[in-house]
Amino acid sequence: MRTTSNIGNDISFKKAGQFEDTRFEKIHNVIFKNSADASIIVAQEIAGLIRTKQEKNKKCVLGLATGSSPIKVYQELVRMHKEEGLSFDNVVTFNLDEYYPMPKESNQSYYYFMHQHLFNHVDIRPENINIPDGTVALEDLNQFCVDYEMNIKNAGGLDFQLLGIGRTGHVGFNEPGSHINSGTRIITLDHITKVDASGDFNGIGNVPKKAITMGVSTILRSKRIVLMAWGQNKASIIKRTIQGDISSEVPATFLQNHNNTTFVLDEGAASELTRLETPWLVGECIWTEQLKNKAIVWLCQHTDQSILKLTDRDYNNNGMSDLLAAGSSAYDLNINMFNVLQHTITGWPGGKPNTDDSHRPERANPAKKRVILFSPHPDDDVISMGGTFAKLIKQGHDVHVVYQTSGNIAVTDDEALKFAEVCNDFVEGDKSGINFQSVIDSINSKTIGQSDSDEVRKLKGLIRRRESYAATRYIGLKDENTHFLDMPFYETGMVQKKPLGTEDIAIVKEIIERIKPHQVFAAGDLADPHGTHEVCLNAIFAAMKALKPKPFMNDCWLWLYRGAWHEWDIHEIDMAVPLSPDEVMLKRQAILYHQSQKDRVMFQGNDSREFWVRAEDRNKNTAKVYDKLGLAEYEAIEAFKRFEY
Repeated sequence: MRTTSNIGNDISFKKAGQFEDTRFEKIHNVIFKNSADASIIVAQEIAGLIRTKQEKNKKCVLGLATGSSPIKVYQELVRMHKEEGLSFDNVVTFNLDEYYPMPKESNQSYYYFMHQHLFNHVDIRPENINIPDGTVALEDLNQFCVDYEMNIKNAGGLDFQLLGIGRTGHVGFNEPGSHINSGTRIITLDHITKVDASGDFNGIGNVPKKAITMGVSTILRSKRIVLMAWGQNKASIIKRTIQGDISSEVPATFLQNHNNTTFVLDEGAASELTRLETPWLVGECIWTEQLKNKAIVWLCQHTDQSILKLTDRDYNNNGMSDLLAAGSSAYDLNINMFNVLQHTITGWPGGKPNTDDSHRPERANPAKKRVILFSPHPDDDVISMGGTFAKLIKQGHDVHVVYQTSGNIAVTDDEALKFAEVCNDFVEGDKSGINFQSVIDSINSKTIGQSDSDEVRKLKGLIRRRESYAATRYIGLKDENTHFLDMPFYETGMVQKKPLGTEDIAIVKEIIERIKPHQVFAAGDLADPHGTHEVCLNAIFAAMKALKPKPFMNDCWLWLYRGAWHEWDIHEIDMAVPLSPDEVMLKRQAILYHQSQKDRVMFQGNDSREFWVRAEDRNKNTAKVYDKLGLAEYEAIEAFKRFEY
């Protein structure tokens, strides 16, 4: 199959749909394994354009975006400026948008963002920087927007426009309903957009209701457009944009009309494109075992049949006839797939002692294993694998839970204020060293977007720490086996974190080397909307890679779980741990000990349900899928994927 035909480092424009496997696609796109590699290539194109314009003694006019997607692009441009002499002296920039109202000095402003990530670190002329002004008086806004359009035109138009995409399909802040002929204007933000921004503003109630944005027509007049999207939570809107009909309900689809647009995607964002999700429907496939398993599970769900009921006709009628042509029968394919899934199921996540383990996901020996359960935040352990956690303890393994970050940013000010006021009423001082009156004063005087003081962060961290102890004690874990790393990258008091550093990796490395585990469980949920899971996982990868020469690592297996946001697809699961009704209830109660995360979740994502509800529904749905495929019926199942590091 040609699913890798445009996976690589060439993002120059090519007409979409020119190959059989891309015939459903209406926008050229290039897929990278990860966002870091993709961002470097995008930065190189921008740098190449700047240098070409410099050679011709011309201005280079860039349209720039904000948000998480372009951060690594800006980091690479800054690096090229400092290490390779890339000059921005001839660069003129126009930013897409700005919240309204929004003072420039606020750390939520896009003015602040652009200077923090790019402008303060390069030699661009201040007079060449153009960002919509969130402080313009309401009665002057219309003229400001007209002037912004004229300034772009007078600069010669945008040579290059960098874009991200929102879950509503917005580009800039052109929300659903935006017209193709729209220009720079004030717009009311969609509810989903405000939900996604709520973490930056300490709650959705603080998110501005409006924004100034370049219009769709402004963007479409750009000579070159590159849109970036990272992560599985963008996969659905990317598929609609690239493969769907043009509609004002998904404003990004207007880019289908542009003759020099490229979408730069990572594998997560591209995962629902037809040629990747169901490549057998678009052309011939190279049938790896993983692809074969994926296709058979899809065929069962598409035909609403269990595995052992699939027939030759089902395969032939759904683009999978070449599986049969290779000499296999439906019966052989069905039996093999049934056995693959059957062998993933185990009630012994640490391995069943004194048993043949040749068809089991975990080893029988050693019978009692040392286990590290890494939890990015102080509740991911019980949300994601609370039932398996309890089984490992009950079955006698030496289990250690390791909380990688304090999680303090996810505690609301109201929750922290409640604790501070209780403590202040009860004692004048305590062993924590926290001045509770100072905490109360700090919270009460806090402005929107202001980072927490050290003492407020400390209190919020302690709240989550004590909730974690309560949950792990309920499950049956000894206090001495509960560890808190408080990784430094997290401790900014804001949603924006520091990059992963050597100190973070060293902390993770030390705990692994001290415990010498046979099993490591880690969060592999890269759809986490604020990215902490990804950073924490990268720290584990780096630490385990550095420790690999150590003899104890030869017996250490890494299992990845997913959290409240997403579950492994059935064909990806290597270990499925069934839960009884009582174990589901035990897991629920453990999650509920995290009271600060109940009812008012700071980072809700696109799901309004509480975490315990999401977790139960996800686990029960996995069990239902196994049941519909013809396997044993369970109350719930927690799923894991083994990772070869």
